[in-house]
Amino acid sequence: MKLAVDVYYSQDKAFAAAITFSSWKDESHERIYTINTAPVHDYEPGAFYKRELPCILELLQRYALEPETIVIDGYVFLDGKSRAGLGKHLYDALNCSVKVIGVAKRPFYEIGREYEIFRGSSRRPLYVTSAGISLEEAKRGIETMAGRYRIPCLLKKVDQVSRGLAM
Repeated sequence: MKLAVDVYYSQDKAFAAAITFSSWKDESHERIYTINTAPVHDYEPGAFYKRELPCILELLQRYALEPETIVIDGYVFLDGKSRAGLGKHLYDALNCSVKVIGVAKRPFYEIGREYEIFRGSSRRPLYVTSAGISLEEAKRGIETMAGRYRIPCLLKKVDQVSRGLAM
């Protein structure tokens, strides 16, 4: 099972969502999981993981989810290879037993062009980083995800679900 996760914040609360899917090419999700958590860690520049990681771990624990791969909204490595981002902290928290792929919409200043992928007719890249899976395999997975646009359907869906919880 593959899992896409996203977290949305509203004041001192977090709304986390996860969707499961089997194949990179799936057009629709299998299941949706959600949680509301409070309080959340204040935003700290350079330490985003302190805010989002507890929410993701709580969601995994509450539903006893054991995916083979987790796709996060963000970076595994901020520079692509050594500077830990949210995904690397998640990978470590899961005892390096789950593949983690980060998909970021904006470049981090240290990220190289080798982490870019272009989907659909978009001229703006997505930035893919990974742990427990090769960069090439991670990029191929995200490139082949269903959807004609820059953001794959299932990643857009999990974002919408997390935001919908806050409404």
